[in-house]
Amino acid sequence: MESPFLTEGLGRGLINLSELARQLQPQLETDLWKPVGQAAVVMALRRVAERLPQHETGPLAELQLARKSGELTTRTDLTMTTYRYSENTYECHRQLLEMVAPQQGAFITVTRGINEVMVICSRPLMNVVNQVFVHERELARLENLNAVTLHLNPDTLDMPGIYHGILKKLAWEKINLVNMICTHTELTVLLEQRHTGAAISVLSRLVAH
Repeated sequence: MESPFLTEGLGRGLINLSELARQLQPQLETDLWKPVGQAAVVMALRRVAERLPQHETGPLAELQLARKSGELTTRTDLTMTTYRYSENTYECHRQLLEMVAPQQGAFITVTRGINEVMVICSRPLMNVVNQVFVHERELARLENLNAVTLHLNPDTLDMPGIYHGILKKLAWEKINLVNMICTHTELTVLLEQRHTGAAISVLSRLVAH
């Protein structure tokens, strides 16, 4: 219950039960206030594994049933820049949106946190970003990023764990996410270029007809 990765590993038969039992044994003895034999832990794990579903259930299965069109959208050559939040942040944000408005099809998103503001945009817009935030303190910049957006049916908003189910699939394939952006019916993952193809493959399988 505490580790979805462990649960899925048990269900798929990927976990060495003896080694897992050895690691769990000290905590079990602490919780139960008595010695626990490793063989007994192995047997208990085997029983748990037998009761776990062998096929995909839960949020991912519901995603496939509730998908709207299975549409994926990709954007390439993005830059993510993070600035320290300041008293000028609001004005910078306003100026930025005003200056990029005439550029049809350009990708830009601004996320304001408590102490930081993050700007993700297409490379052609970087000159505008640099101009607007010229007096702000830059904390980090990552270039050559791609974005993959998964369009969800609004019904999935009522499904607990829907995002976890998607991100878990990406993590199983060792796909590193640089960042994630969510709107009402869109989940956008920001990735390094070398992980983009694998991410598209994983997300395509999730919404395949």
